[in-house]
Amino acid sequence: MRRHIARLRDSGNFAWSVAASIISLIAIAPVLAIGVLALQSSGDTWPHLIANVLPGAVRRTLALMAGVGALTLLIGTGTAWLVTMYRFPGRSLFQWLLLLPLAIPTYIIAYCYLEVFDYSGALQTLLRELFGWHSAKDYWFPDIRSVGGAILVMSMVLYPYVYITARASFLAQSVCVLEVSRTLGRSAAATFFEVALPLARPALAAGVALALMETLNDIGAVEFFGVRTLTVAVYDTWLDRNSLAGAAQIACIMLAFVFAVLSIERAMRANRRYHHTTGRYRHLPEDTLPGAAGLLAAAACALPVLFGFVLPASVLIHDALAHIAAGLAPEFWQAALHSLMLSAAAACLAVTFAVILGYARRQTRSKLIHTLSVVPAISYAVPGTVLAIGLLIPLARLDNSVDALMRSLFNVPTGLLLSGSAFAMVLAYAIRFLAASLGAVEAGLSKISRNTDAAARTLGATTSETLWRVHLPLLRPALGAAALLVFVDSMKELPATLLLRPFNFDTLATQVFTLASLYRYEEAGLSALTIVLVSLAPVLLCMESLSQGVRGLDQPPGGGFGRGRGAFDRSINRGRRARYLRPIGLKPPGALGGIRNGRASSLGQQRNGWVGRHEA
Repeated sequence: MRRHIARLRDSGNFAWSVAASIISLIAIAPVLAIGVLALQSSGDTWPHLIANVLPGAVRRTLALMAGVGALTLLIGTGTAWLVTMYRFPGRSLFQWLLLLPLAIPTYIIAYCYLEVFDYSGALQTLLRELFGWHSAKDYWFPDIRSVGGAILVMSMVLYPYVYITARASFLAQSVCVLEVSRTLGRSAAATFFEVALPLARPALAAGVALALMETLNDIGAVEFFGVRTLTVAVYDTWLDRNSLAGAAQIACIMLAFVFAVLSIERAMRANRRYHHTTGRYRHLPEDTLPGAAGLLAAAACALPVLFGFVLPASVLIHDALAHIAAGLAPEFWQAALHSLMLSAAAACLAVTFAVILGYARRQTRSKLIHTLSVVPAISYAVPGTVLAIGLLIPLARLDNSVDALMRSLFNVPTGLLLSGSAFAMVLAYAIRFLAASLGAVEAGLSKISRNTDAAARTLGATTSETLWRVHLPLLRPALGAAALLVFVDSMKELPATLLLRPFNFDTLATQVFTLASLYRYEEAGLSALTIVLVSLAPVLLCMESLSQGVRGLDQPPGGGFGRGRGAFDRSINRGRRARYLRPIGLKPPGALGGIRNGRASSLGQQRNGWVGRHEA
C-alpha cells in the first residue's frame, strides 16, 4: 500500500486519486451503513416481521419481479424484432414512439390506471350506466388493485429498457449469420429463436435487469395497487413501527435481491462470448409483411404505446385542463420550485463527482482507482428506500457530533444540519444517479485523444489546467447530457424523497403521491403532467442517440470516407503487424516503414499513393 501511494505521489496524480477515493467511499457509505445497522438488535420487531410481514412481502415481491421481467422481455424483444426486421404500416414511426413510455414514472401511470379502471373509475362507471348494474355483485371486472394489475401497468412503462437494448443488439448482428441460418433451412421464426435471440442474450439481460431494479425500487405504484412488497415493508417498519434496525434488516434482504438479479445472468452465461469476424456491414434484410400480417405487426407495436403513453397522457391532460385553477395553487408552485432547486443541485453535484472520477481514472493507471470507479454502478442498483436509510445514519451521527461539539464549546445547539435539511435529498440523488452521469462523462472523455493531454502537458499545463482549459470545453455536450439525465431522474425520484424530505417540504413527486393516495386524482393531474413533460427531454435525447447509431451503421466501414479510408486503415493494420513481426526478422508485404520499390517509403508517401490511386 505504501509503495502504491508513493507511486501515485510521484506520478503527480495523488490529489485526483484521493478525491476519487473519497467520492467512491461516499457512494458506498450508505450500503455499509445498512450492513452495520442491520447487525443491531431490533427488539421484538424482527420476530413479528418474520412471522407476519416478510413471508407475504417476499412472495409478492418475487411474483411482481417475475411477472414484470417476463412481460417486459416479451414486449420489448418482440417489438424490437418487428421494427428491425420487417416493413409494415407505421414502422418508421413506431421505432421512435415505442420509447415514449419512458417519460412516465410508474407511480403516475398507476394512479392514471386507477382513475380509469377502478370501481369508481370512468370505465366501470360507464358500464354500470349502460347496462343498469348497481353494485360489484352484478358483474365481474378484473381487479386492478392486485399483483396482476401491478405487473401489467408497470410493464407498460418499463418495457422500453428491454426494447432499447434489444434493438441495438439486433442492429449490430451479422447478416451472414442470419443468412446461413435461412440457407440451412431454418424458418424466420426458428432463426429468431435459435440464432438472433441467443446472440442478443447479454443485451436482453441488461434491459430486464434495469426493469427489475426499477420494480424493486418502486413504492408509489405498489402502494396504490395495495401490493405490500419489501419496499413498502421498509417504509412501514421505519415510520409506523419506529424501528430503524428492523427497516435496515429488511433493506438487507432487498440488497440480496439486487445482487441476485445482477449475478444470475452472469452465472448462467459463464464464459461464453461471441465477436464479429468481419468489419464489413450490410443492412439487415427487411421483409415486407403484406396485408393482415402487416396490420397485426402494426397493432402489436401500437398497443404498448397506447397503454403505456397515450392513455395515461390523455388522463393527465384531461385532469390538468379540467382543474387548472386548483392545480395552479400556491402549493403547486412551491413544490415545483423545490423540485427545480433539488434537481439542479443534484445534477451539478453528480456531474462534479463524475468529472473527478472519470478524470482520475483517465490520469492514473492504478488498479485501486479503477476498482473504486465501479462503486457508483452499485449505488445505482440500490433501491431509493434502502439508500435513504443508509444515508440517514451517517448524516445523523455527523449532525449529533457537530451539535455536541458546538454545545460544549459555545453552548449553541446546531440541530440536524444535514439529515434534517434538503442536503440529504440532494446527496441521495447525486449518489443514486452518479452512474448515469459517470457513463456520459466517460463516453465523452473516451472521444478525446490522449495526444491532446500530452500536447497540453508539453506546453506547460498542469493536470488541473488541462482539465479546465482543454477537456471541459470539449466535454460540454457530454456534461449537458449527464446533467439532463440526473436532473430528470431527480425530478421523478419518489422513495428516497418520501423518507428524507424535511417536514412540510413537498416536491412534485411527493405532491402527486399524496394527492393520489387521498383519491384526489384530478388535483394531481397538473403536477404529474409537469413531471411527464420534463421527462420527455431524455427520451428525445435517447431518440436522437438511436437515430445517430442507425445512421452510423449506414456508413461504410471506413467511417464515411469511402474506400480510400478503408484502404488506409488496412495499411495501418499491416504496419501494426510489421511492428510485431520485425523483431523476429519478418517483413510483411506493404508494411509501414518497409521497403517499397527498392526505396524507403514514409507514411505520407504511402498515404498519398493510396489517395491518388482511389481518386484516379
